[in-house]
Amino acid sequence: MKSFIKVVKGFSKLWLILIAVCFLTGTAYSKDLIIGVDTAFVPFEYKGKDGKYTGFDIDLWAEIANRLGVSYQLRPMDFNGLIPALTTGNIDVALAAIFIKSSREKKIDFSHPYFRAGLKVMVRSENTDIKGPADLEGKVVAVKLGTATVDYVKTLNAKKIVKFPNIDQAYMEVAFGGADAAMHDTPNVLYYIKQAGKGKVKAVGADVKAAYYGIAFPQGSDLRDKVNVVLLEMMEDGGYDELYKKWFGTLPE
Repeated sequence: MKSFIKVVKGFSKLWLILIAVCFLTGTAYSKDLIIGVDTAFVPFEYKGKDGKYTGFDIDLWAEIANRLGVSYQLRPMDFNGLIPALTTGNIDVALAAIFIKSSREKKIDFSHPYFRAGLKVMVRSENTDIKGPADLEGKVVAVKLGTATVDYVKTLNAKKIVKFPNIDQAYMEVAFGGADAAMHDTPNVLYYIKQAGKGKVKAVGADVKAAYYGIAFPQGSDLRDKVNVVLLEMMEDGGYDELYKKWFGTLPE
């Protein structure tokens, strides 16, 4: 009888442990995930006319969250603060057209690549001296703080690199003559020229330093594998193509 009681007690303890594990597993994402996004990076994330954030990245995450069955809150912040926010645990995910780089991978984890983009030079419409990145030597170049562009422009022997927390400020610096050129991610440069800079500025030269955007997570996050599966599903079932065409008017190459 004593042996039976010991077995029952042992089984009860095991059962309680299993219940606890199941409870913790089931509620791992019971709270809203905090998703860090850039404050203004059209057409990937920006505030629409209705005051709500919109863009390719915003729609992409909405679909991922829907397929995963998780709830979330967007936390707009300066791009330069996204990686520190991940490493300190203040956000669960960062989705802001972040280039996948080895230096960043040492601090955070990335999803599978979800978007290919290069860097493009933008100058005033009347500028005929600058035809591409090689012509930025000795020039004043406006860039966005904390981005991969900063490191690249440093290799071009520019006279001065002017860094702004918001890329629109860099574009305006060019439009009003404070800088000779701006350089940033190609989709954003072309979108700005089409929407706000038409007639004032133009893009010159070919794309350079083509790389891929990835969704960023704190190192060791178990959410990354789940998101990777959903990304692959979207690319296989046409969901990604549909979203891409909505924002860029064409299918991805």
